[in-house]
Amino acid sequence: MDQLIKVIIPAYNEQDSIANVINDIPKIVNEVIVISNNSTDNTEVNAKNAGATVLTETRKGYGFACLKGMEYISKQETKPTIIVFLDGDYSDYPEQLTELIHPILHDNIDFVIGSRVKDTRESGSMTPQQVFGNWLATFLMKLFFGAKYTDLGPFRAIKHDKLLALNMVDKTYGWTVEMQLKALKQKLSYVEIPVKYRNRIGVSKVSGTVKGSIFAGIKILGWIFKYSFK
Repeated sequence: MDQLIKVIIPAYNEQDSIANVINDIPKIVNEVIVISNNSTDNTEVNAKNAGATVLTETRKGYGFACLKGMEYISKQETKPTIIVFLDGDYSDYPEQLTELIHPILHDNIDFVIGSRVKDTRESGSMTPQQVFGNWLATFLMKLFFGAKYTDLGPFRAIKHDKLLALNMVDKTYGWTVEMQLKALKQKLSYVEIPVKYRNRIGVSKVSGTVKGSIFAGIKILGWIFKYSFK
């Protein structure tokens, strides 16, 4: 059976990086979907010129953008086998997508997370608050749910039908942790693979600001505690 693979990329003012991201995505991908989340620069034009399908989502939030991409896919006649989520800032290495989907294609794993391990990430590519936040969130998930996660990495692949069954709802910063918690609750098979990570092009909209870091932290911890008492 042919595998249909689609990539969802939320993007907010990523004009300098988005074409690099799209161009480095392996050709096995059937469609790259960029969701411009209130971009005021040339993100949309540059993404279109690089061959992506471009959607717009005016409600600001990472989750809003991801949900917009999923809604678009839901209206297509032929459904994909695998959905890959990837950031638009060129901090991930899109060519590693083949490694990310390998466990799904060959071992029938449901969900794969690219883990930004210390040995493979560039110095300074993750802020101290990101490193601490990731450690705390994954530690709590291990404590409460016996999870084996080490990262909330945005570069991830999941079977499309399993993604739909998660019934994702988070509109902002909690998207990644919601997916990981619901995957545990629904007993999806999952693995992490180490991925390389470099300093992003431009300034982070979340970890680059104190306000963003605090709101992200509150949202992530909120999801974990909500699920620990269910």
